[in-house]
Amino acid sequence: MAYKCQIIGVLDNGLEGLSFAALNALQNAEVVIAATRVLTLFADSISAAECKDLSGNLAKVPEWINSALTRKKSVVVLATGDPLCHGIASFLTKKLGAEQLEILPNVSSVQLAFASIGMAWQDAKICSVHNKDAGEWQTGFGREHGFYNLLQAINQHDKLAILTSPENDPSRIAHMLVMENMADLFSMVVAENLLCTDEKIFQDISIAELAGQIFSGNDVVILCRLQAKQPELLFGYADHAFKQRKPDKGLITKREVRAVSLARMQLTAESITWDIGAGSGSVGIEAAKLCTKGHVYAVEKNVADFAIASENARDFALHNYTIIENKAPRGMEYWPAPDAIFIGGSGGELAELIALSLERLQANGCLVMNFVTLGNLTTALEILKQSSASWDITQLQASRSQPILHMHRMRAENPVWVVCAQKTIHNGVNT
Repeated sequence: MAYKCQIIGVLDNGLEGLSFAALNALQNAEVVIAATRVLTLFADSISAAECKDLSGNLAKVPEWINSALTRKKSVVVLATGDPLCHGIASFLTKKLGAEQLEILPNVSSVQLAFASIGMAWQDAKICSVHNKDAGEWQTGFGREHGFYNLLQAINQHDKLAILTSPENDPSRIAHMLVMENMADLFSMVVAENLLCTDEKIFQDISIAELAGQIFSGNDVVILCRLQAKQPELLFGYADHAFKQRKPDKGLITKREVRAVSLARMQLTAESITWDIGAGSGSVGIEAAKLCTKGHVYAVEKNVADFAIASENARDFALHNYTIIENKAPRGMEYWPAPDAIFIGGSGGELAELIALSLERLQANGCLVMNFVTLGNLTTALEILKQSSASWDITQLQASRSQPILHMHRMRAENPVWVVCAQKTIHNGVNT
């Protein structure tokens, strides 16, 4: 007989919430693994079993299971709700293999939360911050923060269910929404201690008020956008969509050049992107629109342009864009390694910036540079020739129609060289 570990979904109403099969498995278990709260909840039913507390010991659980199975002991893991919905079952499947496990799911806490307010949930995005203490959120944080992926999901969806933890509780989520000026866009419901005698539903309370509430740590958050998010243009914004400083034609990467530059950056939804010499911020802002699960880090040394780029980012309601006022490369040392880099302005430090970019780029990452002067183009080519990166040049010369009386004529834009370099891997070595 092949022994398997049984993973049983449980609810806070204890034995009452178990199916016959789950109850039978629990009663016959010789080893029971669960979190402290769950072990306490089922203490009377598992007193004869060897109990192991997984709180703070998650990494040890596969070893405990293997040990029990080797000793031919019936072993059960108790997990709240559906163990395959942001639960321990996915972790154990990766560690032990599905053939070693039998999963007996229960109603999930997400289902219970939506049922408590009578709302359909098939269109909800399910998220979880039921992990280590992420700390308080501050505007400008990137993927290093435990709430970053949650914020991006909130920005993209109209309805969300969020599994919380004692540290990453509903008040911390509410505080983040206030910090990001999103508190007035959503209604927030908190379902606490579902199926317990002290069950409580926080409803019809502003998000600002919920940011000051104290919660038990056994909560599910439901967020609903007050007005459905309208489809937004991802790519190809007109130049006038961006505020810009205008000594002449505007310090902005024109749409035709921007489109080619973004295409050559080979962005994915999760790309980390650097925008060096942001100017009006147009390239970095469009990159942020495309990299919905990534982040754009931008730097601009000109005070006026920094203010304009910051205002543009706010106007586009971005939550995955960080810009600093500094002369590159100062201030960039703590940025995460990028998948793509755009250099629109170099402040006289072009050689150093190209060398830094090729050093910090992820393998197969792309560096894209725009030049309008022969001097900068020559400098860039000299540096690239000395590197082992693969590179190419595209010259763009766009003309735009202009009305003249009842007719139109073509007016030429300044020619731009788009220089693209890619960091490649040869025999497992980054180059």
